[in-house]
Amino acid sequence: MASTETKTTDTRAEGDQQLASVEAGLDALETGVVSRTSFQQTFVNKILPPIIAIAVVLVVWQALISFKIVDDPSKLPSPADVGGEFKEAWLEGKLLEYIWTSVSRGLLGFLMALAIGTPLGLIVARVKFVRAAIGPILSGLQSLPSVAWVPPAVIWLGLNNSMMYAVILLGAVPSIANGLVSGIDQVPPLFLRAGRTMGATGLKGAWHIVLPAALPGYLGGLKQGWAFSWRSLMAAEIIASSPDLGIGLGALLENGRNASSMAMVFEAIVLILFVGIAIDLLIFSPLERRVLRGRGLLVKG
Repeated sequence: MASTETKTTDTRAEGDQQLASVEAGLDALETGVVSRTSFQQTFVNKILPPIIAIAVVLVVWQALISFKIVDDPSKLPSPADVGGEFKEAWLEGKLLEYIWTSVSRGLLGFLMALAIGTPLGLIVARVKFVRAAIGPILSGLQSLPSVAWVPPAVIWLGLNNSMMYAVILLGAVPSIANGLVSGIDQVPPLFLRAGRTMGATGLKGAWHIVLPAALPGYLGGLKQGWAFSWRSLMAAEIIASSPDLGIGLGALLENGRNASSMAMVFEAIVLILFVGIAIDLLIFSPLERRVLRGRGLLVKG
């Protein structure tokens, strides 16, 4: 009898220990999700590596000049010469004007593409006839170089901002729509059946079930759509430059070519890269982290 009671007690003790271990693991998991990384860790893991990469590029760049590997300034200007172009543009008050002219056009065009591409992608994904009719066309338009739309846009609309926005739309809308279609295709059918069971059909089902479930693929389409928007705008500004349109980054690049100023060309290239990276870091990366964190796929950060 005593032996039986002892075994029962031992079994209960083991069960309590296992339960305590599971609870500790859950507590640790919850703590890992809620805790935030320190600034030092963020600096070391995310800020310092790009700084080191930029420093290495500048050192190699200057070495090519200093050791006469490339001794023709008309082909490769020194970092100091490019810095002089930045300083001159800043002192003349034109640097921010170059950036704002292009960024304002790019963001407004992207928002218009978003307003058109989102419902278009939803219709293509949910209506079989529409998908069969224009799905291949969207894929073909996505692979078409954006620069191909500049000549017809100039002929149709003239040298004005409407032409710029038309080129952006033709470049970005297919990417946004295809991204949403891809995201919807990956939504588990169980989600859709559960939504219909709860009465989420039509627009309500699309808003509360389809779009949230397709968000990762949709976000990928948005990032690609912005990339196409930015590249389309640069192509339009380079080819269709006009005093009435102002001087954006693409026009600055073309002006540098016309003036045979490689320093100005490099200035425009650096600014174009800077804007592209800044938009990704300030808009798309936070959105991506939020989506991943909401799905339990991002523990830290």
